[in-house]
Amino acid sequence: MVAVIQRVGTASVTIEGVIKSEIGYGLLVLIGIEDADDQSDIDWLSRKIANLRIFGDDQGVMNKSLIDVDGELLVVSQFTLQASTKKGNRPSYIKASKPDVAIPLYKSFINSIQKEISSEVRTGEFGADMKISLVNDGPVTIVIDSKNKQ
Repeated sequence: MVAVIQRVGTASVTIEGVIKSEIGYGLLVLIGIEDADDQSDIDWLSRKIANLRIFGDDQGVMNKSLIDVDGELLVVSQFTLQASTKKGNRPSYIKASKPDVAIPLYKSFINSIQKEISSEVRTGEFGADMKISLVNDGPVTIVIDSKNKQ
């Protein structure tokens, strides 16, 4: 499971011209799921994201987590994070899970991270053509792959 985590001032998901979800200060998390992912990846990544100390403390040092700042969270599925670009110029998405595998894992991730934080997890819509708007705060953007835990 690959996550792109962006610290944001605001973020929103629009589908067919209608805002589906929006948040203020917090994290926008893009999630890419592969068939090898399981509940251990979900649990580890949920804890890691909720406790990742990338928010400033009183001295401006990134020393606080989403939990510490009572920030908001927007989670969006993004199969293109599983792209392979090793051969040619057209990415291959063979590693990305098909909906029958990815949707249950995506929902499980949302449920898992919801248990970690106090604010309601906002989401995109799996498989939809979404327009994501954000104000990256910092900018702070971090990529985490649950297969690289060590």
